[in-house]
Amino acid sequence: MVAHSKNDAWLQGVKEAALEPDLPIIDPHHHLWDQRPGAIQSRYMLDEMMADVGGGHNIVSTVFIECGAMFKTDGPEAFRPVGETEYVNGIAAQSASGLYGKTRIAAAIIGTVDLRIGDLAADVLDAQIAAGGGRFRGIRRGLFWHASPEIPNHRTEPGDGLMQRADFRSGFKHLAKRKMSFEIWCAHTQIAEATDLARAFPDTTLILDHFGGPCGIGPYAGKQDEVFGHWKAGIDDLAKCPNVFAKLGGLNMEVNGYHWEKRPKPPTSQELAEATRRYFDYTIEKFGPSRCMFESNFPVDKLSCSYTVLWNSFKLLSKGYSASERTAMFSGTAAKVYRI
Repeated sequence: MVAHSKNDAWLQGVKEAALEPDLPIIDPHHHLWDQRPGAIQSRYMLDEMMADVGGGHNIVSTVFIECGAMFKTDGPEAFRPVGETEYVNGIAAQSASGLYGKTRIAAAIIGTVDLRIGDLAADVLDAQIAAGGGRFRGIRRGLFWHASPEIPNHRTEPGDGLMQRADFRSGFKHLAKRKMSFEIWCAHTQIAEATDLARAFPDTTLILDHFGGPCGIGPYAGKQDEVFGHWKAGIDDLAKCPNVFAKLGGLNMEVNGYHWEKRPKPPTSQELAEATRRYFDYTIEKFGPSRCMFESNFPVDKLSCSYTVLWNSFKLLSKGYSASERTAMFSGTAAKVYRI
């Protein structure tokens, strides 16, 4: 039986048919987990993911992004995240059988390594690659941190200045030689630090998650234009780094401050597009379609909308681009970056 999100009845308040149902999509950012009571959907495994991708869009494959699921409970602490990769690779193998539908879930896997362990990170990376069964492509180590107690930090509590720490960079240097990428999940106030990291490691591919986390709660509530101006300045500089790619999505979390979840009905795809358009347009302008990819960030963004409505909003947002540019943003860039 497929498990449902806590807000499933509310999500049913807006139903849309998938626009352009034949357009191939690689979803480059989603999670898989179980027994997570604090999440909007406490169980999100293969059946639940397939229920979402089965809403009418042509999702050909996906990329799993680490979320702290199924870590080992024994053995050296540095190696415990390998359990997550083993777990996800098993789901990917299920999906690859074709028994669950045409979409290849977790065709690429992004795990995690605590890079502060320095040179030991090389051994953990090798263990992750081995556990990934040919699907492991890189890591994410949560960077999202803000001094305000009103803004929740990443579950790993990275603290201030993690990207500049010598021990972190000692571990980071082992990514490039293994052709492993790094996902940047930070707050908009940390984009300058991410730019410094990208310049320090020009041979490592970095992917900016969720537009670099523009905040809309706590000290930023009601200051959307101020946040956008600060964010733009950071993006201008970051986009000059040719080794950085950008994910277009992940703006429907509580931290972004749109508060869709507090409305009587969910937003339509048109409402989502109108509310967030300037972030999409500016990022695409600065990075170019060949370095951009639309992402779902599911089930996290399920707080605000359904999977079908979300991808409809992306299709509306991209209408003004050429066929080749849209192909890049919906599948081509992800296929290139994650070697799918």
